[in-house]
Amino acid sequence: MATLRGEPVDRPAVNFYEIGGFDIDPSDPDEFNVYNDPSWRPLLKLAEEQSDIIRMRSPVKSRCHEVDSGGSRGEFFETEEYVADGCRFKRVTLKVADRTMTSLSRRSPEVDTVWTLKHLLKSTDDLKTYLELPDETFAEEFDIESLIEEDNELADRGIVMVDTEDPICAAASLFNLEDFTVVALTEQKLMHRLLEKLSGHIHARTEKTAREFPGHLWRIYGPEYASEPYLPPHLFKEYVVRYTGPMVETIQRHGGYARIHCHGRIRAVLDYIVEMGPAAIDPIEPPPQGDVELAYVRSEYGKELVLFGNIEFADIENTEPAEFEKIVKKSLKDGTSGDGKGFVLMPTSAPISRKITPGILANYETMVRLAAKI
Repeated sequence: MATLRGEPVDRPAVNFYEIGGFDIDPSDPDEFNVYNDPSWRPLLKLAEEQSDIIRMRSPVKSRCHEVDSGGSRGEFFETEEYVADGCRFKRVTLKVADRTMTSLSRRSPEVDTVWTLKHLLKSTDDLKTYLELPDETFAEEFDIESLIEEDNELADRGIVMVDTEDPICAAASLFNLEDFTVVALTEQKLMHRLLEKLSGHIHARTEKTAREFPGHLWRIYGPEYASEPYLPPHLFKEYVVRYTGPMVETIQRHGGYARIHCHGRIRAVLDYIVEMGPAAIDPIEPPPQGDVELAYVRSEYGKELVLFGNIEFADIENTEPAEFEKIVKKSLKDGTSGDGKGFVLMPTSAPISRKITPGILANYETMVRLAAKI
């Protein structure tokens, strides 16, 4: 919290992102729980005992269109979950205005990620029909009390961070990436209609949560969908600043700290991100995954933004410990040199496979060890 406030600290904070962030139960015997493999235990222990914990939590208890009975869900949506060929599948069928649309996702037992095989919207006609859904279809139930309880339980061991998508993320997730990019470029009025529709419940959720859970860190994910190479910078202003900016303002009006999550090429949109007035940014991917060095961001924007990240997970996974040590030292130097609000050493993502190798564990240990020496 001192880092977020721009106050002096005895060392840079070090956080493992999803490890220690996600709600993980290594004792759960479910075959789809990759974290119950014994190789995970030392890494989970390291995160809990030696990293600066940031729990990633959502206030959403349920969404009207995701529950199985009642409200608009029963009128428009049907959800089917089943197991086939050892994988879990989820099919969502939407029927509205005499049109039927479906999405299909798959989860493998060996990897903690969900692959979308078919997206719900596949054309502008689908989008126009989707826009006919009544606003109450997107209604949500909240459980803010659980955020407060977990924050109290953590005490000084860490903090709870509210994790939320923004309107561009909600919009882009309805399409495959190619279709989204085409629609966002060529049907801008239609895209604005979609963003306005999706903003309603997201902005309402943000206001309620920020008011009842004030003073906490938030992560807003989704702006990368409007960054290069997908969309030109002027559309970042149209699609992100216009609809995500009010979320940032609401969070910080209630004493919270908004962190903008944006992978990839951020150089051309950094000014737009600063324009929204957030407290922080992540994960500032190093080249070649990103297009800007941490030292540049620290020099040009470090007085306005707390900087999170800069350790590419591919380096944790694939780099020998001796070479990885050089990478961490560079990030720590670049993230703390000169004047700036603060820096949090953090990977850009986390392992999703069942096995944690000795090399991966050693590289996480290096992050903790070197941060303590600064």
